[in-house]
Amino acid sequence: MQSLPVFLLLTGRPVILTGEGEAADAKRRLLERAGAIIVGEEDAAARIAIVSDGDGAVVARLRARGVLVNATDRPALCDFTLPAIVDRDPVLIAIGTGGASAGLAKALRQRLEAMLPARLGALAEALFGARMAIRARWADAGERRRAIDAGLAPGGIIDPLQEDAAGAVPSWLAGTGDHRGSRLESIRLLSGDPDDLTLRAARLLGEADRVYHPAHVPAAILDRARADAVRIVADGPPDAPGEGLSLWLYPG
Repeated sequence: MQSLPVFLLLTGRPVILTGEGEAADAKRRLLERAGAIIVGEEDAAARIAIVSDGDGAVVARLRARGVLVNATDRPALCDFTLPAIVDRDPVLIAIGTGGASAGLAKALRQRLEAMLPARLGALAEALFGARMAIRARWADAGERRRAIDAGLAPGGIIDPLQEDAAGAVPSWLAGTGDHRGSRLESIRLLSGDPDDLTLRAARLLGEADRVYHPAHVPAAILDRARADAVRIVADGPPDAPGEGLSLWLYPG
């Protein structure tokens, strides 16, 4: 990973936009959707700039002032890049290629646009509105996380790829909260390349509470697990893996 994806809150904040033409118009529309106040190069309060025509001299002047710059079609001059965006407000999905190919980012965005329901944002808002009820329903943080994972899993009652998921939140809260209890799943690794993970393996890694693995399992594989999942080096599957979902990774 060569850059850190972040979501900037720009509402009411000045952002410099320079250049003219279609590229500038497109960037202007994007900034306006984000609520930014669009200003010129001379604005001393702005800390972010988009140089829509890639003018190197403008980039140099702005960088000398400590302004973070995006220069259209000139990735070597960029402090940040602008991703392709799937907007299901408040859910935002950003797809970036580090400036390598805007066409690839666009193609991936179009695929995701077709997959994700229009009411995905409504599910996020429903879960936000129910956060106190969720805490009351599952007071233990681990149990709460597992219940949420089970509800959002493929085929779950609030599966985000279902159009009516937002409306199912009350039923999910009123249900048994069955999240399959504590269990150990084994994953046979086809190789050390994370691209060779099966869909099932990738999903389990994203849900696991702890991951048991031999020392030689590559970091690229382990990085597919949740950031807060415990990694435990082991020679074999554990006899007592612990609460929640545990995984045993082993070479094929």
